[in-house]
Amino acid sequence: MQKGKGPEFNPQRRLENIYKDNIFISGMAKANKKHSKNECKYEEKEACLEKLKEKYEKIREKYNLPEFSEMNKDFSIERISEVESDYLVREIRRVMAEKFSNYIRFIEALLNPVNSPMFVFSVVKSLTSEDKEKLKDIYKKLAKIEVEILEVDTDFKEEKEAEFINRNFKEWSEMKKELLKIITSINSNWNSKNEGNNKGYFG
Repeated sequence: MQKGKGPEFNPQRRLENIYKDNIFISGMAKANKKHSKNECKYEEKEACLEKLKEKYEKIREKYNLPEFSEMNKDFSIERISEVESDYLVREIRRVMAEKFSNYIRFIEALLNPVNSPMFVFSVVKSLTSEDKEKLKDIYKKLAKIEVEILEVDTDFKEEKEAEFINRNFKEWSEMKKELLKIITSINSNWNSKNEGNNKGYFG
């Protein structure tokens, strides 16, 4: 009797879910939430978002930052609308730091999968040598960003925060292209592996 086929596993979707579920939450992000002065009421959220966009536009013009829509697409900075702060650039940098921290910890789990979930070991088996080299390169870049985060967080200067945002928005734009290639490679290798196993089982 043949066993029924279970739902098809999609590693790309699983990678996205790991990020969305915030398995690896940065300590700085948690601290940031604790120190929020005020939260927008549900019915005021739209007004709060518009206010955030207005404040962002002022600092964008001052420091030549990326457009709000681009920053929001990559880093979900609209969440900051629920935080009352006199230092918007710092809040934006903290949101960016959270994302970088999530990714560096996940990549670290792939490169050194000690005590990692079983899913991670399955992904590691689907990585090619080229994928691993690319991950090492991305990891080094993220590690450098982590050190920069410590520096700007230790001694606040608005100009330095703005420089961090500009520099690492560009850095992330390049890194995500490489990450997407790796995820595509994982998907391809995963599907090939499953096809081979199915042929062996039913052949």
